[in-house]
Amino acid sequence: MITFSPLTPLFGIETADVDLSQPLSDTDFKAIEQAFYAHQVLALRGQRITAAQFAAFARRIGPPQPHVIDQFHHPEDADILILSNVKKDGQPTGLQDAGSYFHTDYSYLAQPARATTLYSRVVPKVGGDTLFANQIAAYEDLPEAMKRRIEPLLAIHHYGNRNDVNQASRTAASVLSAEQEAKMPVITHRIARAHPVTGRKALYAVSGSSFGIVGMPDDEARDLLDELAAHATQAKYQLRFKYGVGDVVVWDNAALLHSATLIDPDDARTLWRITMLETASEAAAPSVLAPTFAS
Repeated sequence: MITFSPLTPLFGIETADVDLSQPLSDTDFKAIEQAFYAHQVLALRGQRITAAQFAAFARRIGPPQPHVIDQFHHPEDADILILSNVKKDGQPTGLQDAGSYFHTDYSYLAQPARATTLYSRVVPKVGGDTLFANQIAAYEDLPEAMKRRIEPLLAIHHYGNRNDVNQASRTAASVLSAEQEAKMPVITHRIARAHPVTGRKALYAVSGSSFGIVGMPDDEARDLLDELAAHATQAKYQLRFKYGVGDVVVWDNAALLHSATLIDPDDARTLWRITMLETASEAAAPSVLAPTFAS
């Protein structure tokens, strides 16, 4: 039996009862999946797994989508993006500063991300945490007038960070080559979006890659998005996740914003990342049940 402990009273759970290096039964995976949908952030502590084992676990959650920054794909599996500040022979071995601002992974794609998972390989001496902000709670706390206002609205998304377009900044979106940028379309998503599995409504990607609103003047759209982002990233909605070596964390992109925290570039840190897309079949996913918490 897998037992879970809460990371915060609002959302997030962890367990040390799962070993991803061993075959995971359908029953155990279902328990993990239900816990994930119910609590948005799931940490599986202390794993020792290969690239193939990490990828196999991710594929049970959803179809992986390789990141557009292909120069840092894992040599054994292109679905894995290497995040690292470690250099070898003077050359970077991974993407150093990934998403150091609140955002939602792949919200700039027409078929957005269902979940993202990170496997912590090398932990820095200080920092390196991930911040998560619960967008279901943030939406539910909005005044009814604001809910009515945003209900029909579609945000305009493309790759980048609307609050930092300076490509030389460490907090800007990771720079794309001209070829990579050509693959990134401009698309739209609802600002108030129903979760594809649970049906619970959440604010969707109001910080990060949302640059405008369909049919609204740019200045008015930005003011509204900034107002929603300031509300949605309040401390009361946040969870700060601290990694240990071997931790695997999975988060729900339909329900959260997240942000990496910058660290000393000379303080070694390496993670593997896989992002899985939403699918049309998610409507038939198992119902969400409350997991068993450890006492």
